[in-house]
Amino acid sequence: MDSACFSNAQRLSCHIMNPDLLKASHHQRLQSAPAAKANRGGKSEQNRSESAHVKPELAHIVKDAKSGRSYCKGKLLGKGGFARCYEMTDLTSNKSYAVKVIPQSRVSKPHQREKITNEIELHKTLHHKHVVKFSHHFEDNDNIYIFLELCSRKSLAHIWKARHTLTDPEVRYYLRQIISGLKYLHNKGILHRDLKLGNFFVNENMELRLGDFGLAAKLEPVEQRKKTICGTPNYLAPEVLNRQGHGPEADVWSLGCVMYTLLCGNPPFETLDLKETYRCIKEVRYTLPTSLTPAAQKLISGILQRNPSDRLTLDQILNHEFFTKGFTPEKLPPSSCVMVPELNPPSPAKKFFTKMAKSLFGKKKSKVEKVPCEERDDISKLVTGLVKSSIGRQMSYKTVEGNEATSPSGPHPTNSPVNTQAEEESRKSTSRSFKGTVASCTEACEDALTPAMVAESAIKVLNSCLSSMPAASTNPPCLTRPKPFVWVTKWVDYSNKYGFGYQLSNQDIGVLFNEGTHLSLCDQRKTVRYFLRSNKEYTFQVSAVPEQLRAQMQIVEYMATYMEQNLMEGGDLQCVDHTAPSPLLLQWVKTDHALVMLFSNGTLQVNFYTDHTKIILCKSGDSYLLTYISQERVSSSYDLSTLAEQGCSTELCYRLRYVLQLLQHHARS
Repeated sequence: MDSACFSNAQRLSCHIMNPDLLKASHHQRLQSAPAAKANRGGKSEQNRSESAHVKPELAHIVKDAKSGRSYCKGKLLGKGGFARCYEMTDLTSNKSYAVKVIPQSRVSKPHQREKITNEIELHKTLHHKHVVKFSHHFEDNDNIYIFLELCSRKSLAHIWKARHTLTDPEVRYYLRQIISGLKYLHNKGILHRDLKLGNFFVNENMELRLGDFGLAAKLEPVEQRKKTICGTPNYLAPEVLNRQGHGPEADVWSLGCVMYTLLCGNPPFETLDLKETYRCIKEVRYTLPTSLTPAAQKLISGILQRNPSDRLTLDQILNHEFFTKGFTPEKLPPSSCVMVPELNPPSPAKKFFTKMAKSLFGKKKSKVEKVPCEERDDISKLVTGLVKSSIGRQMSYKTVEGNEATSPSGPHPTNSPVNTQAEEESRKSTSRSFKGTVASCTEACEDALTPAMVAESAIKVLNSCLSSMPAASTNPPCLTRPKPFVWVTKWVDYSNKYGFGYQLSNQDIGVLFNEGTHLSLCDQRKTVRYFLRSNKEYTFQVSAVPEQLRAQMQIVEYMATYMEQNLMEGGDLQCVDHTAPSPLLLQWVKTDHALVMLFSNGTLQVNFYTDHTKIILCKSGDSYLLTYISQERVSSSYDLSTLAEQGCSTELCYRLRYVLQLLQHHARS
C-alpha cells in the first residue's frame, strides 16, 4: 500500500525552497539535430542578422478589428523559437487568456504560414478535459494572436525546476491525466511529437492540460510517414533519430522520458554532448537509480524499448502495477508546486469500506465519515506519532486470566465498531456457547503468551545480540534453507471503525477487532477460528458460522478482498510453515516510522514505512531466527547468534537498534 509518507528531511528541504523558482523560463525546443548543433556551437550568420533586427514592442492594448474587442497585455508567460506567450485580458468580459503571439515576419514564407495555419486548424478541433482549450485567433499587420486557456500554475517544467523530483503518487496523478489527453489525440489520429515537461500546463485547480501543437501531425501509414527529426533532443525516440518516422509509439517513448525525469530529477539520456545523447538514445543506454520503486523501474523499462512494437501501449501503462497497486491522489494541493505535499490516504480504500459499511449495516453513509479528521484517519494511518490505538488483546484487559473481562481497567477503547444487533449478541452469547452450530471449543491456555511477554523476550535477545556484536560493513552469508515460519505479507488498518486486518504468508486472513476479539479464516478459507478476549477459542466450518458472527465474518471477508485486489506482497520470502496453526496477532503499535506486530507464537514483525523494509524475529527451536526484507523485497535469514558473533551491515544494525529502542519505550509506557 502506497503510504504517501515523507521524511522530515524531505519536508525541510522543500520548505526552504524559494517559491520564486517558479518564475523559470520555458525550455527551448530544438527542431532538428542541425539546429541543436547551431544552438550549441554559436549563432549562424542568419541567426546573427535576425538577432540584430530589433523586434517591435507589442502594444499594451491589442485590438481585433473584426470583432471590435480590445485586449490588455499582461506579463510574459514564456517564449519559444517562433513565438512569445503573454497573459492578456479581454477588456469587455475581463476574461484572461494565454495568448501566443507570432510576428508576421516569422511567417513570411509560404511553408511557415502553412505551419501556423495547420496548428490553428488542428487545435480548433480538439475538445478534451486534459488538452489546453483553444478559444479564437486573429491577426493584424504585425502579429498573429492565438488565444488559449490560461493555466495559472504554468507548466510541469516550472514545478520540476522548483522541486527537482516528485513523489510516486504525484507522478501517477500527472501521468494519468497526460495519458488521458494523449489517448484522445491518438484516437483522433493525431501525434503530438513534442511531449516534454514544458508542454504540460497546470491550471488553477492543479489540473493538467496538454498543449503546444506546433509540431503535431496527422498519423500516416508507415510507408508515408515523414522522416523529419523534430522534437526535443532528450525526449526523441530511437526510430525518430534513425529517420524511420513518427508513430504513436514515439509519443509513448517521450512519456517514459517524462516519467523518468519527474522521478529521478534529470532526463534518462541527458549528457553534456548532443551526439552522445543521441548515441545513448539509439542504444537505449541509461541507468535506473535504486531509489526508484521496483514497480517504477519495471514500468520505465517497459516503455523505453528500442523496438516500437515492444513498447507498452497507453492502456498497458495504466494497467501496470505502478498504477494499479499504488496510491493516486484525487487532487494535489497548490503548495506541491514548490514543496512535497502531505497526501491523504487512498480514496479507493475509503470507497471500498464505505461500500462495505453500507452492505453490512444498510447505511448510505456514516456520519462519522463526514468529519475531516476522520477522513485523515482512514486506511493506512502511516503518520501518527506513537499511536497506541494498538488495540491489543491485552489493552487494559487482564487477558491471561481464565474469565473474560467484563470491563476495561482504563477508559473504554475509542473508535469501537458499529454496534449492530448481531455483534451485541455475539459478545453476550459466545461466552456461553453457540447453540445450533457444530463448533469445537478450546479453553484458554494458562501459559499463553501475552504481548508484554513477547516484547520482553525480543528485548532480551536483541539487547544481547547488539551488545556483543562486532563492527562489520556487510552481513554474513544468509541461511540457504531457513526453518519455515509464518509472517505478515499484507495488512490494512481500519481501526477507526472495525479493527486491524492482515494476511499471513500461508494465505490465512486475520482481523483483530477493536473490542479485542479475533477472527481468522484458515485452511484456504474453509475454517473459521474465533477468539474471545479471554483467549477461549471456537472453531467452525465456513458453512456453519453462527448468526452472531455473521457481521464480523463479512468484515473479515471484505478486508481479505481489499488486500487481495489492492496490495502487493511484502517480499519474496517463500518459507511457509503449513504444519503449525497460524499465530494470532496479539497487539500492534504504530510510530512515525514503523508498524510493530506481536504474535501469539512469540514472533515479532516490524514494517518500516518509508522504504518498505521489514524485520521478522521468530523462534527457531531453542534459538532465534532473524529475517530482513530489503527495499527491493529480497529476503535474507540469519541465526541471531551468527549476527552476534560476526556483526552485520550498518543498514541492518540501525534497524535492529531502532526496534530495540521502540520495544523498550513501549515496555516502559
